[in-house]
Amino acid sequence: MRKMIVLVLSVLLTLTIALSGCSGRKTGDSSKIVVGIPQDLEDSLDPHKAAAAGTREVLFNVFEGLLKPDVNGDLIPAVAKEYTVSDDGLTYSFILRDGIKFHDGNPVTAQDVKYSIEKSAGMTGDASLIAAFSNIDKVNAVSDSQVDIVLKERDVDFPAYLASVNASIIPMSNAASDTTPIGTGPYKYVSRSPQENVIMERFDDYWGEKADIKDVEFKIEVGDAMIMDLKGGSVDMSARLSVTQVKQLGDEFEILEGSMNLVQALYLNNKVKPFDDVKVRQAMCYATDTQEILDLAFDGHGAPIGSSVFPAFGKYFIPELADKYPRDVNKAKDLLKEAGYPDGFDMTITVPSNYIPHVDTAQVLVEQLKEAGIRATINQVEWNTWLSDVYAGRSYESTVIGVDASSMTAEALLGRFYSKADNNFANYSNAEYDRLYEESRVTFDDVKRTELFKDMEKILADDAANVYIQDMAEFVALNKKFEGYEFYPLYVLDIAKLKVKE
Repeated sequence: MRKMIVLVLSVLLTLTIALSGCSGRKTGDSSKIVVGIPQDLEDSLDPHKAAAAGTREVLFNVFEGLLKPDVNGDLIPAVAKEYTVSDDGLTYSFILRDGIKFHDGNPVTAQDVKYSIEKSAGMTGDASLIAAFSNIDKVNAVSDSQVDIVLKERDVDFPAYLASVNASIIPMSNAASDTTPIGTGPYKYVSRSPQENVIMERFDDYWGEKADIKDVEFKIEVGDAMIMDLKGGSVDMSARLSVTQVKQLGDEFEILEGSMNLVQALYLNNKVKPFDDVKVRQAMCYATDTQEILDLAFDGHGAPIGSSVFPAFGKYFIPELADKYPRDVNKAKDLLKEAGYPDGFDMTITVPSNYIPHVDTAQVLVEQLKEAGIRATINQVEWNTWLSDVYAGRSYESTVIGVDASSMTAEALLGRFYSKADNNFANYSNAEYDRLYEESRVTFDDVKRTELFKDMEKILADDAANVYIQDMAEFVALNKKFEGYEFYPLYVLDIAKLKVKE
């Protein structure tokens, strides 16, 4: 007997803003908002290929999966209105929403869903960004309105992966999805000018609550230009601001504080000397003062972490790991001596220049590491260079970056340290970690799986796989003409939540 799971539709999209022009003023029925973002969408406009968190948070407005997350991290219906799970936990049967359309006006069909899931899973030739999708055995279009996804093994987290941007439903007829993306979300893609902007407009045939704002411009703002344009009125909103940037804004902006829900760390290339030595990595942890970084670079804001999980993950998060390596410069020097580096060593920290908080963090790290004899130099690079050289090419020594979770699953953060994972850009490898990860994939008891994930976190901390720093505080500047911005427990920028103050 199959257990029916009916997802009750909640109103995800609150009415948005009514603005026009760069300053967001009303002009009759039309409206516009300009949102400043620090990076271009250079990795891909195809949701199945979008690796960068900054790309996925923008594409969240255009694409939807069979399910999607709400502001609490819960799953709500999107392209699918309901689903059932077979008694053996292997078959997920999805019933598609009646009358749902793509942005080009065509109806969403079961064949589109089958194509999308197979493409996202890497079953059509391209590599998948969702490791858990390797567990998909087959996808069957049972009828015009039903799609069955059959797994090789049970996976209690499987529905959460279907809510990721990387699992979005797209038309099977759209071969140019990386240049002309078509989705089912509240906004549809209009154009992109490289290093300048991305333009979207409201999708009036959206199946759910329609957005109020007609036009949205995501404007690429690098360095000081973000603050100048916010103050000048050509940008209405910007997220991910630093404390220093926030202090430069006037009373016309409401400053909202939340959590970025990511793992900021000094990520180390574990295959490159001297970072292939655990004693060197541990020495770097002892040489680092996390609280000083928070105080100097973030005005005391942020949540210290000691492994690759952030506090929003609740039961998986181990707060005491943040205290595993208290600042001890003498111990750091002793470990370096034991590792064969009595005089320290030279190293390079590669940082994407468009992310000011990471640059600020790197600058504090340079001074802290210097006290232990580690001479670090900062190499600021453009975002596309970071993506190609560091993330994809793994041609780097160390980098300061924040890693997000594409879904509310512990595996979304911990799976990237599996030695065979495509996104293991730190080149971390530990046989016991791999064993625990593989066991977690076939363990269905929630208590046992939680224990396995926590054991994996402890191994990352014991191995000093990276110098873990914090889950950064997120500051959002929103012109006081608007309201309704909401934080998600994921890296999401939901424009459809906004509205104009009355």
